[in-house]
Amino acid sequence: MRRFFSDMNPTLRGFLVIIAIVVLIILLSLEQTVVSLLLIARIAFFLAIAFFVYLLWRERRSDISTWPGRARFAFYGGAVLILVAFGAFVLERPSGRDALAFILVLGLSGFSMFRVWREQHTYG
Repeated sequence: MRRFFSDMNPTLRGFLVIIAIVVLIILLSLEQTVVSLLLIARIAFFLAIAFFVYLLWRERRSDISTWPGRARFAFYGGAVLILVAFGAFVLERPSGRDALAFILVLGLSGFSMFRVWREQHTYG
């Protein structure tokens, strides 16, 4: 039996493991536990994104401090707006027009941050 699983296609073996976990959850009525774990994972994902942004900021803060005030305000404003949008997404799980607004806010904020960064790193 062990050789059967070791010789099996890895994708098929992975799907069989997923199916076994799903059957176990259904048989033991653990749906609420899975929902709770997904909520915790959603919050952990948001915190991981915030920590990654913090690490990027900490590495580049000496460069950003030399920028003019308007550029710093626009750059930090875009970053804060992205974090607030992600926080609202985690809490509300928008759909329809709200989801479109979320994507537009992310896109426009990211674009403004890119433009400010590009403007400050263009020489000549």
